[in-house]
Formats: sequence, C-alpha cells, structure tokens
Amino acid sequence: MHGLGSADPGRTIDWGRTSADYARHRPGPPESFFARLAALGVGLPGQRILDLGTGTGVLARRFAEAGAVAAGIDLSPEQIEAARALAAAQGLGVDFRVAPAEAAPFPARSFDVLTANQCWLYFDAPRAITEARRLLAPGGFLVTSHFSWLPRRDPIARASERLILDHNPQWTGCDWDGAVPPMPRWAERDFVLRGMFVYDEPIPFTREAWRGRMRACRGVGAALPEADVAAFDAALAAWLEANTAPTFTVRHRIDAHLFTPWPAAACEKSAHA
Repeated sequence: MHGLGSADPGRTIDWGRTSADYARHRPGPPESFFARLAALGVGLPGQRILDLGTGTGVLARRFAEAGAVAAGIDLSPEQIEAARALAAAQGLGVDFRVAPAEAAPFPARSFDVLTANQCWLYFDAPRAITEARRLLAPGGFLVTSHFSWLPRRDPIARASERLILDHNPQWTGCDWDGAVPPMPRWAERDFVLRGMFVYDEPIPFTREAWRGRMRACRGVGAALPEADVAAFDAALAAWLEANTAPTFTVRHRIDAHLFTPWPAAACEKSAHA
C-alpha cells in the first residue's frame, strides 16, 4: 500500500507459509478493476502480460481468461505451486515461474504489459525499474495497483487490525490512511503517467472468508508461528460472531497507475540534471 513499509522489525515475512489461505481466501481485485484496466487498454486479447510478484496468480489467470498470453513470477515456490494448480483447475495455460521481479527469466522486449498488484513496495525499485524497461516492448505499459481495506473508514477492518496488533505488535502494515498519490515518487524520473484510477468498493465476505483473508495477511500467516496464527484466528472468530452478521462487506480502496518508460536519453538527462 502507498506510504507503508515493506518490513516488520524482528519478523521474517514468508508468503509461502500462508499459500493455502492465500489461494482460497485472497481472490484479488473485483471485476470492476479489470473493466477499468481494459478501458485503459490493459488485459486485452492477445496482449503479452507478465504479472510481477504474482502470488497465486490472480491477475495472470484473469488476464489469461480474457485471452491474453499471460505469465507470472514470484519469489515463493509455494505461491507458484498454488498458482499452477489453480490455473490447471481452470484449464488455463499460464507460464508461472519462480523468479524475482528484478531478474525475470525472459528475453528483452517480451511483454506488452507488466503488472504488479500489491507488491511493488517489496521490490528493489531501482533494479525493478531497470528490469521493467528491459522487458517491455516499445509502447508497453507498466501497471502498479493496490486492493486494500480501509481501517480508518471500515469498522470491521479497524477491529481486525487491532487484533492483529495484539498478536503481532511488530506489524507495520496497519492503519493505512487511504492516500493515493497522483504520481508515485519512485516513478517520477523513469516513467510517464498515462492513466490512473482510484475508487472504493464494498467487498462481500462471509465470516469464514474474512478469517481466511486475515490469516493470509502479512502480519499473520506470513509472519507468525502456527500456534500464534491459530490464537489470532480464534480471537477474530469470536469478535466476528459477536459483532457481525454471517455475511457482510468490507470497504476497500482500489487504485492503479499506468506508466510508459521515459526514453533512455531522457532518463539519463534527468539523472544528471
């Protein structure tokens, strides 16, 4: 998310530890997100798309469903294993590989679009930018996006974050203020902004689904020992039972920025300005 750190002091973040919940309970952005991307020319049939930090392949699989030639990379073997299984179950041919965003195992100019949803903050930005410029075909797009609950505007999200902090005080991914910059600072020297959107949508959950979504959070399943995850889950289950209906919505903010690289000469001139 914009403005939040990528690490929690004293904690190792390992998304592979929560791949089962991630695959089942983190379905990714809603259809409205993909419709807005399509209106900006992203996710179209025949496009060559690489999803960076793909996790369980939510974006890559959705683009493949729309007729794109999709691939996805992630550092976690467990996440890639889950992505491959989900794609196979859907009958989709997506090229999933274990690799970092900073060193993708593909030739130069292989893709029309690169996407990075909810993950750019974890990358080494200078190296990822260099790699994005290498991978994109002329006229290609880099799309960074987020799909984030709003703890300052939604009571269920706020209460859930407080419970996470009870079990993991080191977690720094909490209390996002919802601010989305028109142009992220990391992109200013290297990219031209071609389009962006930001909007809110209430996302439906059952109690079980929200518990799974919270277990798949960085501050829970990706960081805590199994016993602590179970203790958090029990506390959240009790709170949901006492305070929510069996089904409810959680307000999320969804944003995306669509970039094209500055020409190399312009980047070199800017760097020496």
